[in-house]
Amino acid sequence: MRSSTFSGRNPSDAGDPHSGINTAATWNRDLMLQRGIALGAEFKGVGVNVALGPDVNMARTPTAGRNWEGFGGDPYLSGEAAFQTVTGMQSSGVQACAKHFINNEQEHQRSEESSNVDDRTEHEVYLHPFLKAVQAGVASVMCSYNQENNTYSCENNHSLNQLLKMELGFEGFVTTDWWVNQPKYGTEAANKGLDMVMPGGDAYGSNISYFGPALVEAVQAGLVPESRLDDMATRILSSWYLLGQDENYPKVNLNASVQANHKTLIREIGGASTVLLKNTGKTLPLGSPSTIAVIGNDAGTNPAGPNSCTDKGCDVGVLAVGWGSGTANFPYLVDPLSAIKAHVPKTPIASSLNDTDLVAAQKAAKGASVALVFINADSGEDYITVEGNEGDRNNMSAWHGGDALVQSVAAVNKNTVVIVNSVGPLIMESWIENPNVTALVWAGIQGQEAGNAIVDVLWGTVNPSGRLPYTIAKQQSDYPAQVIFAGGNITYSEGLFVDYKWFDAKGIAPRYEFGFGLSYTTFQYSKLQIPVSTLSIGGSAPAGIAPSLSSWLHDDWFSVSFQVKNTGLKAGTEIPQLYLVAPTSAQSPPNQLRGFSNINLQPGESGSVSLALSRYSFATWSVTAQKWVIPTGTYGIWVGSSSRNSKLAGSITIKA
Repeated sequence: MRSSTFSGRNPSDAGDPHSGINTAATWNRDLMLQRGIALGAEFKGVGVNVALGPDVNMARTPTAGRNWEGFGGDPYLSGEAAFQTVTGMQSSGVQACAKHFINNEQEHQRSEESSNVDDRTEHEVYLHPFLKAVQAGVASVMCSYNQENNTYSCENNHSLNQLLKMELGFEGFVTTDWWVNQPKYGTEAANKGLDMVMPGGDAYGSNISYFGPALVEAVQAGLVPESRLDDMATRILSSWYLLGQDENYPKVNLNASVQANHKTLIREIGGASTVLLKNTGKTLPLGSPSTIAVIGNDAGTNPAGPNSCTDKGCDVGVLAVGWGSGTANFPYLVDPLSAIKAHVPKTPIASSLNDTDLVAAQKAAKGASVALVFINADSGEDYITVEGNEGDRNNMSAWHGGDALVQSVAAVNKNTVVIVNSVGPLIMESWIENPNVTALVWAGIQGQEAGNAIVDVLWGTVNPSGRLPYTIAKQQSDYPAQVIFAGGNITYSEGLFVDYKWFDAKGIAPRYEFGFGLSYTTFQYSKLQIPVSTLSIGGSAPAGIAPSLSSWLHDDWFSVSFQVKNTGLKAGTEIPQLYLVAPTSAQSPPNQLRGFSNINLQPGESGSVSLALSRYSFATWSVTAQKWVIPTGTYGIWVGSSSRNSKLAGSITIKA
């Protein structure tokens, strides 16, 4: 096993690609799949049997430390990314491990706190990405450090046996994280659904394991039935056989060269995940500016080298990945300044890479045709504290005085372009409406090809098609939930209303909404077709094993189709999104993402888009009936370019 979202934490010749959050920002299933294939190939190439990813926890709070490893703030988008990632990884022959099951949405006090979540919310929000991972055939699932409703996740009968193994019909094995807490049941957590304990002890530096000799003793004493031991072994071995690891599997060799041509894919996804948020007067693409200023430490390199900080636990130079066990060593890291110089070698470039030297920043920017200001914000896992941030971010400000840096440059240059490398949303109200800030490029964290991917977008080699996988608010208090630094009982009181669903329900205007992103071209939507106006439910969700994965729920029910036309002058990719508006009786959020696609069009070209909906698209979890039900009534169906930009709208009535 390897504890990394990438191909192991310290292989000598592996890629260090884009993050989960950037992968989600592509809104492109094929790129999600290709990333999974590449990750799986690298893990297998170094002899790893089980790759400990993907992370499919939700971005419930905007500052949670490991949000960058996951796929954002919406369960549908996260679920699609989980499905494609698992499918891709396992197609390469490595076992994927969906994590962290379940409700591990912050780092502070993660080994003590209890995430208290109601049953409907658990099913419709936090369980869904795991459902999609199981649907993809994921070989293993990692239980989380935290408690769930006051029982530790790795000894939680309800979550492991009832939800995962019964409702989802998961046939693989459940493993712990390292040094996990099992204070109530210990070895007898095996009876609660735990199949494997990570190598090592029950605490850092300990050699005492919950399993091993302790499990032998528990079986001999009759505390763990032999039938359960057989089931544990069967689950572990069946995953091994499922992926064909019993024949000709590579031996462990962390010095194996496994990069192949993955740098090309890393660069492609880096560009496809970049979100253009502001572009006044068509500032971008740049064309041929006579002089350029490049400003900000985030544009440069770490003088000590890109791998100089353990598990990336520092923020020096371009931010291309967060910190923690989900990282890997960079084989190289392309910084933006070097990439810009390589792209326009004859253009005079002035640079200032000290974030706090505002005088030098203004000197470099003054008189330049365009000033490119790079700012960032970092986060990671709780065992490393970076600049006072213990995993989770302390706030939503840009690091190193980034807001002041932007304001200082914009004060002397009327063509200031801001590039943000960040693990998640920032509050940018102090400068976003400044008319001298003519463009905002949201690059996220793009991996080893960061500089090149940014240049591709700035100069128009890539027409940006990235869309936000979360909401960017005007103030931090607008979000429905915050990191609870003291831990304890963390009640998910916002329920179903995570991210944009909260903003919609409360009538809060975001700075940039979920699903938003601009292009260098324009698109027109037309000819919405919903094949029927009324539809009968036609039965009910089945009972028994794996009812939540039944074909009755998940088979295509009907499809919504429409036309998209490129009405601009450049080829580009549009990301049409489909949202459902449930009847009031469903007590659901106002708008819920239920479909998306991507369509590449030449100028003047039109194309058809068809998005399939299943019964599951309309279903809600009934707490009383303990099954999926479809509320009757009239549903709004609309398609558009973001969660707040409807282009075409219709409806369908669902009857019993």
